[in-house]
Amino acid sequence: MRVHGEATILTVSASSALALTPDGIAADDVVAVARQGRRVVLGEAARARMTASADIVAAIAASDEPVYGVSTGFGSLANTAIPADRRVELQHAIVRSHAAGMGPPVETEVVRAMVLLRARSLAMGYSGARPEVVEAMLGLLNADITPVVREHGSLGASGDLAPLASCALVLLGEGEATAADGTLLSGPEALARAAQRPLSLTAKEGLAVVNGTDGMLGMLTLAIDDLDHLLISADIAAAMTVEALLGTDRAYADDLQRLRPHAGQAVSAANLRALLAGSEIVASHRHDDDRVQDAYSLRCTPQVHGAARDAVGFARGVAGIELVSAIDNPMILPDGRVESCGNFHGAPLAHAADLLAIVVADLGALSERRTDRLLDRTRSAGLPPFLTDDAGVNSGLMISHYTQAAMTAENRRLASPASVDTLPTSAMQEDHVSMGWGAARKLRTAIANLGRILAVEVNAAARGLEFRRPLAPAPGTAAALAALRTVVEGAGPDRWLAPELRAAEQLLIDRRLEAAVADAIGALA
Repeated sequence: MRVHGEATILTVSASSALALTPDGIAADDVVAVARQGRRVVLGEAARARMTASADIVAAIAASDEPVYGVSTGFGSLANTAIPADRRVELQHAIVRSHAAGMGPPVETEVVRAMVLLRARSLAMGYSGARPEVVEAMLGLLNADITPVVREHGSLGASGDLAPLASCALVLLGEGEATAADGTLLSGPEALARAAQRPLSLTAKEGLAVVNGTDGMLGMLTLAIDDLDHLLISADIAAAMTVEALLGTDRAYADDLQRLRPHAGQAVSAANLRALLAGSEIVASHRHDDDRVQDAYSLRCTPQVHGAARDAVGFARGVAGIELVSAIDNPMILPDGRVESCGNFHGAPLAHAADLLAIVVADLGALSERRTDRLLDRTRSAGLPPFLTDDAGVNSGLMISHYTQAAMTAENRRLASPASVDTLPTSAMQEDHVSMGWGAARKLRTAIANLGRILAVEVNAAARGLEFRRPLAPAPGTAAALAALRTVVEGAGPDRWLAPELRAAEQLLIDRRLEAAVADAIGALA
């Protein structure tokens, strides 16, 4: 998970390069290219399909037939005829005029995913672009040259116009880009670093390189990858808290969970059982405990975490379909027809991203409630106030909870759906837009917050477990505790907490917490 830091791009050998085909790509391919620097090449089948599609467009461009984006203007200018001698100019003009983004630069991994996904869609051979266009895009990726894309500019229909145009502008030798070391490059400098010449766009290619849902799809795909692992970290944090609060694992029993057989709930409950198996702390109060049941924030963890898993499964299905979909307008069909469509509309992606933002907010809210119980001596089953043994002079982890609560509150605001906030543009030609880019952008912020929220809980739960000594935690939670202690010290006199919280967050981001638990008890689902 690298949602607020830049991914380290490590170029791998050409022998393991991803070959684009007419059939799309997998989510793992997107992650590998965006975050690990995997090389990409254009496969021969895709090359042939693109050439056939480009030939159809070339024939149309040589005729007097009015075709959107080939011999007409764009958007509400679709009825404006463009003379044959200005149609190449038209394709360059759309890239320049549409590269109208503003605000701070978008993260490198997002731009890499976007360039890859636009190349993937063109490689399917329904856009009329020549193979040279995709090869130029892949040349930037393989040279670790990243176009500068600004935060604001996409409404999610017609696709991610301004972000994609900013990427395409670099292919023309214009705009801005960054090198692998972060150096800002002009368009000509970027092409020189990639050993490329400026691309001369032909009929429809300017429209084809900007008219896709690739920014939204890239961010959704990366978000799903992050959440797959944060959900495991959430189960680890919850198990540590259950132990520290002298909670019970009986509510997670398999026969109880099968009475309500949601798939995600079953996975989370199984993780919690595995994490708590063999715990001396849990065993110490299994009998003769006057508490009949735990609070919802402990007892209902599988239900909440499980529902989140199911929502991620839905989003995964949406992204999976998009990854094998041809996105453009108009579409160039193998029988020679050129048909306008609405496949560029980002509604499926916007809805999925909004759903995940709701899920992320709820996961954070549950973690915050568990943390609050750890710090409140009236509800923590004997733990010292704010997990310090010298309360009064020392405040312990009191204010780390404030930080966690602030991020929890922000995530609740970010859970407000973007996809219902359509705003008509282009002189009412584009009168319903998805706002999918905005949905995906706020999801990234929410996911970053969730990682930090869980890090605060893990830090607090670890202190709680240590205050239960000499009783030993379960092997799974003990492994998590030991992993944290490699980067964060245990309880003691008050000290500067911010670096420790960052270290705990990084432990989750790098997935070392998850790996430590897997080494001890096997991989969690």
